[in-house]
Amino acid sequence: MPEQNAKVLQRQARDFRDGFQTVLIATASADGEPDISYAPFVLDDSEAICVFISQLAPHTRNLLDSPRASLMFIAPEQDSRNIFARQRLILQCAAGQMPDEEAEPILQRMQEQFGRTVELLRSLPDFHMFRLDVGSGCFIKGFGQAWSLEGNDLQILTLRRN
Repeated sequence: MPEQNAKVLQRQARDFRDGFQTVLIATASADGEPDISYAPFVLDDSEAICVFISQLAPHTRNLLDSPRASLMFIAPEQDSRNIFARQRLILQCAAGQMPDEEAEPILQRMQEQFGRTVELLRSLPDFHMFRLDVGSGCFIKGFGQAWSLEGNDLQILTLRRN
């Protein structure tokens, strides 16, 4: 694939991701029980996805036990021409709980973006900041348009053939 096309697709994938305030998070418990949820997110300076989530939620316990997640951003049904070909970005991520000193600037960013609710959540002892770093993923624009990618910057690799 020409580098210019890869850069255009990368920009499209990043713009798509950046059009969301929340992300769908799929995790699995230590015994393999699947769970899906969502969380508001912000990007850190390296474009890792950061979520501030309660330890009372199953996905938080799952991330603490098994630090991996699959994330999905998907176009709304009403904005999609074909329900079978909704645009989406699916990311396989390594997760890690952030130390308080690293989480502080991210929490400030979240508070600026999401308002006073973040201030309240920060006062609760069960909330933890997680950083989700993209290992691999797929940007799907429609039928026959699924692109493999890697990294937090969503670098496009190849068109997926199977």
